[in-house]
Amino acid sequence: MILLESHNVIIYTTLAEKAAKPSSLDVVFVDFDGVRFHMSTLEKKTVIQLSMSIRCWDELAQYGALDILKREYGSLIKAATEPEYNVTLQIDLEQLPVDVESREAIIKSVALIKRNVLGAPFETAFREQKELEDSAGSRGQFMQIHYRDEEAIYIRAASDRVTVIFSTVFREETDRIFGKLFLQEFVDARRPGIQNAPPSIQNAPQVLYSNRDPPLEIRDLPGLRHSEDIGYVTFVLSPRHFAKSDASFNTISHIQLFRDYLHYHIKCCKAYMHSRMRHRVSEFQKVLNRAKMETATTERKTVTGRTMVSR
Repeated sequence: MILLESHNVIIYTTLAEKAAKPSSLDVVFVDFDGVRFHMSTLEKKTVIQLSMSIRCWDELAQYGALDILKREYGSLIKAATEPEYNVTLQIDLEQLPVDVESREAIIKSVALIKRNVLGAPFETAFREQKELEDSAGSRGQFMQIHYRDEEAIYIRAASDRVTVIFSTVFREETDRIFGKLFLQEFVDARRPGIQNAPPSIQNAPQVLYSNRDPPLEIRDLPGLRHSEDIGYVTFVLSPRHFAKSDASFNTISHIQLFRDYLHYHIKCCKAYMHSRMRHRVSEFQKVLNRAKMETATTERKTVTGRTMVSR
């Protein structure tokens, strides 16, 4: 099993290599959820331009993505965005700090650009929860992020919680079965009386899973599909999951990767079962080969000299 990083590894390694040894660059790559990046050098080898295109940019901008970009990157943001992309950064390698730790911190911050943009609605919901708690309000705005085809994230703050709902599509019947089993484990893990359950599980967010029928929080939204290949996962975040800055950062980083981890584990489980089945078939073939009996062959000759073979 691999551990998915919150930052983009390609951006991080490329910037680190070019900072040590500048050279020409022009590469286009795509992240797990279809986010497209373009890294290139235009006039100078020491100036790298990084552009990102994400399909839910308009929704993220509505929920404060531009403010987060200005807070995190400031002067690195180019006023003129590269065509067909939503945001463009320009990194001058000659302006990076000489200190190794400070340089790596800036490079990793740039590699977190997708995480920071997707974190905008979560930060908005966390602020709204605090305001609702202080003012004894009921609910905040309902935010929708359609970050994949036919899949979305729904976020809403309340006075005592922040509810995050993932919709995900299972393309194959076996994926639906595995997905249902995995997601049911999330639900069962926090039930009282579970043996050998570590105490930290009780501090984890509450998780609910429903298949086909959307949760009550989003049931009235238009355009929702009601089919067997749609699953809904609900996370109920309490204030302890985002009250402190480091807890908030980790919560946003981890929950963004939930969908990727779920489908990654489904693929790993299917690959493991296929390997076990191939191994079992190979063992059965060995048994069948050993079970074949060797028959004795005898030769006899007739009076006329002809040979007869009996088995």
